[in-house]
Amino acid sequence: MPQSEYFKEIRKKIGHDLLMLVGSNVILENESGQVLLQQRLSGNWGLPGGLLDIGETLEEAAIREVREETGLEITELSLVHTFSGPDYHFKLSNQDEIYVITAVYKVVSYAGQLQLDKSEGLALQFFDYDQLPENLGDEYRGYITNYLRKRG
Repeated sequence: MPQSEYFKEIRKKIGHDLLMLVGSNVILENESGQVLLQQRLSGNWGLPGGLLDIGETLEEAAIREVREETGLEITELSLVHTFSGPDYHFKLSNQDEIYVITAVYKVVSYAGQLQLDKSEGLALQFFDYDQLPENLGDEYRGYITNYLRKRG
């Protein structure tokens, strides 16, 4: 059963109760040092990535999600940090409660051309780090801040 179906089945059983979710996001920079962001269907911006499928590793999830969302093939990535704890406990607007554990990777090398999958998002765009969109989710902003601090 695909992850999206698995997630829906679990939600049917537990309603809005707390659900732990595990996923991966990536920091992918172009040759100018700008970071790639995806405008979600909600209109908000975020880093490419998503939830693990059953039996998948964090790295495999990062590679798959980037391929699905951007058309790019990751050929090498490096772990930046794994985020968890009380700051990653959310109550969504639909009243679903989630606790998120996220591995964030830096894409070291990739191939291909950007190709937006309109079922995954509204836009793909590279941004300078000092000009990130206002409607970038706090969670993603935290991931980027951590990356920039480690990078120096």
